[in-house]
Amino acid sequence: MKLGLQLGYWQRNADDATASVLAAERLGYDSVWTAEAYGSDAFTPLAWYGARTSRIKLGTSVAQLSARPPVTTAMTAMTLDHLTGGRLLLGVGASGPQVVEGWYGQPFARPLARTREYVEIMRKVWRREEPVTGDGPHYPLPLPDGLGKPLKLITHPLRPDIPVYLGAEGPKNVALAAEIGQGWLPLFAFPEKIEEMYGDALAGAPAGFEVAAMVTVVVSDDVRAALDGVKLMLTLYIGGMGARHRNFHADIIGRMGYAEAAEHIQALYLAGRKDEAFRAIPDELADGISLVGPPGRIRERLELWRKSPVTSLLVMGPRDEPTLKLVRDLVLG
Repeated sequence: MKLGLQLGYWQRNADDATASVLAAERLGYDSVWTAEAYGSDAFTPLAWYGARTSRIKLGTSVAQLSARPPVTTAMTAMTLDHLTGGRLLLGVGASGPQVVEGWYGQPFARPLARTREYVEIMRKVWRREEPVTGDGPHYPLPLPDGLGKPLKLITHPLRPDIPVYLGAEGPKNVALAAEIGQGWLPLFAFPEKIEEMYGDALAGAPAGFEVAAMVTVVVSDDVRAALDGVKLMLTLYIGGMGARHRNFHADIIGRMGYAEAAEHIQALYLAGRKDEAFRAIPDELADGISLVGPPGRIRERLELWRKSPVTSLLVMGPRDEPTLKLVRDLVLG
């Protein structure tokens, strides 16, 4: 199993994780990942860390489709991949309607078709086999009835096939990742339930397909407090990260077997009863998607992840070198 460090969003007040990234590289972590929503972008911090490292792979988890036309993402990815010696892992995702429509002012319709078209155009850009055209309805190139003409990328990419990972939660989106991507980035993974939830979707994945799961890790003798930290995060995602009738995070929790709980949590949260929503998160759900507790307990629960389709653990939480080393030893031996 590979090991990655998930930094998430760059935060205000100069959240420079360079020391953590350098420690992860020294300790043999395979990758480091950044994210974006409606604050910091994913690529700028990754370039910052890439300039200070030499081996660790650099992943976006995820760059939002609606933030950039596909050729812009392709150019950015190509540039960063070149500058860092071919270390980029490009994770992309559709996000959700609240962000896409509320922040980017773009329609959210047909996310699977848009994703397929988006990835196809990026790969045309990187291959440079001919001027790039697109006849799809979402990203037509060149713009019909205009003055544009098909163009070809000026710069030769270091790699004509930069690895593309899809951030996906629904079974159809996971199947799309297995079909057109080199990897899948699940935000919430319950290792014992992955086969049941996504076995059919992953059945067509090619050899070497990566399942890089983000997992909150809290090393602590106080299991209750550690679980409460995970529950606090789940309260926000289930209750507030989506519209009342379209919350993909609540949907995935429902498919894990907690549909009634997810509906109840969301109702409490949207009614302003956030403390009650927090208390309604089942402990077994928080425990199932995380690795918390003293080292012995984490070591024991890691066996569930080893038996699952997960190929990489993207660790969320630890930043100091001693804890990163402890996690490394637990995961890699």
